[in-house]
Amino acid sequence: MLWGGTVRRLLPFVLVPFLFVPATTAEAARPPTPSGPTATGYGGAVTSVDPTATAVGLEVLREGGNAVDAAVAVAATLGVTEPFSAGIGGGGFFVYYDAKTGRISTLDGRETAPRSMTETAFVNPETGQPYAFQEARVSGLSAGVPGTLATWDAALQRWGKRSLAKNLRPAGDVARRGFPVDQTFAQQVKDNEAAFAQFSSTSALFLPGGEVPAAGSTLRNPDLAATYDLIARRGIGAFYGGEVGRDIVTTVQRPPLAADPALDWQYEIRPGGMTLADLRAYEVRRPAPTHVNYRGYDVYGMPTPSSGGATVGEALNILERSDLSRLDKTQALHRYLEASALAFADRNRYVGDYTPRPLLDALLTDGFAAERACRIDPAKALAKPVLPGVPDGRYDGCATTSGGAATDFGKSTTNLTVADKWGNVVEYTLTIEQTGGNGIVVPGRGFLLNNELTDFNFTPTQGTAHDPNLPGPGKRPRSSMAPTIVLQHGKPFLALGSPGGSTIITTVLQILVNRLDLGMSLPEALAAPRATQRNTASVTAEPAFSSSAEGVALAALGHTYTPTAEIGAATAIEFLGHGRLLACAEPVRRGSGSAGTVR
Repeated sequence: MLWGGTVRRLLPFVLVPFLFVPATTAEAARPPTPSGPTATGYGGAVTSVDPTATAVGLEVLREGGNAVDAAVAVAATLGVTEPFSAGIGGGGFFVYYDAKTGRISTLDGRETAPRSMTETAFVNPETGQPYAFQEARVSGLSAGVPGTLATWDAALQRWGKRSLAKNLRPAGDVARRGFPVDQTFAQQVKDNEAAFAQFSSTSALFLPGGEVPAAGSTLRNPDLAATYDLIARRGIGAFYGGEVGRDIVTTVQRPPLAADPALDWQYEIRPGGMTLADLRAYEVRRPAPTHVNYRGYDVYGMPTPSSGGATVGEALNILERSDLSRLDKTQALHRYLEASALAFADRNRYVGDYTPRPLLDALLTDGFAAERACRIDPAKALAKPVLPGVPDGRYDGCATTSGGAATDFGKSTTNLTVADKWGNVVEYTLTIEQTGGNGIVVPGRGFLLNNELTDFNFTPTQGTAHDPNLPGPGKRPRSSMAPTIVLQHGKPFLALGSPGGSTIITTVLQILVNRLDLGMSLPEALAAPRATQRNTASVTAEPAFSSSAEGVALAALGHTYTPTAEIGAATAIEFLGHGRLLACAEPVRRGSGSAGTVR
């Protein structure tokens, strides 16, 4: 058997990496738990999807750390408590407001394709057809060079007050002592059960004894704690080229297949081409943020390889052509959906890792937005998919060009928002892509690898036009992550972001419309029913949206719906003036989030 030797060699290291202990016999050690999804106060604020991580961040702020220190500590803790959404096996985008300078900066910690990757990497050479998504995902082929740890190190080197080692320590303590498994965690394991069962390391961690861990049990991850300890002692070189890096490369090139999987898997598990040289070559980029002015607010976001900043910004520019506050809610939401579709058409046609900055900036001009906005008909929905526009500087009509929509699979990510007592702000979205990443735990290291490279288009999607998001050597796949900071008169007004694959863009956009145009408070803006139009034939909508009076009226305009249980899991902080902060997380979605203030 191809992987037999590898499995036997790795098995001794993966027998008992996690311990699941009934809550009645071992209590999970954790800092004091924040009170709920909304908090108002002073001295700094933290909001994330997880109360343990939020509490860790608040304690860092109380100890004198700044927003960057707290963000890294929160993210490291989410790697323990939310391992299927984030961790050091993945990547993300970091947006920072510096109170001293008043400047917004970004860090691009997106995963990178190995140098061996070609445009046809996800095409089966035997059939000439693209791999099924799950075949591509659950493999070494889908794993990009991780950027999360390098992002933490870069952020701390530039803006932090504490060392990486000190900021990793709380997460290591959580991993060693344990945390309670909730229903969401148990369900995520259940949803990945067949994939996890294929790998000796993953099944030993998440399916002990062949069973999904019960909600209420305590989970401990000593392997991840030891990995954090190693990085704290030796620095990130242990990961990018050292002994952890060697284990990552071995895992990608020779996935640790289970000798006798408990559940069947219909696809061949393919190796990837990542090398130690790819890890050593990884660099965090520092691009200038995207920027648009929307009704007097300055909205900053992530540029390529994320499409989040450009697509949110373009949609806002289109919407600014209408005074949404004076329209009835149906017409305001109609324009929100149509602007989203138009912006997504342009995203799919033009935005990828190598998009020239002048072209990206052209998508965010008022002239282009006006040309796109003229296509919106108040009386009926546009037929989807709509064609992209032509950002050529000559805007005197409703021009279109050739091209089509891209395919986006459902994904999972996580988001956190932090502000400190000095006025610094971090908005950070990080991920391992699909819930559960590529399904492969690095043996003996306690973390899952990403499947980020499946964010590339497997085959061309733009007809005869160039597709900007095909795989390539050293290329970063297009992302939809949209960490966003909004300034008013040069000072922070709002910071927000969300997980959710391509629905991240519409989630952030809809929250902004709710808050800035429709008169909702921030908690109301996050809680409101969501719908996402990504230039597809139908609108994906939560039941409360499609069944509302506005949802029914939108259907009469020609919008059709595809139901989904929930969209996004946002976090946000609003700056109320005089140092007062309003921190918000989801009240219900993804089991509800967690927000807290220092005092």
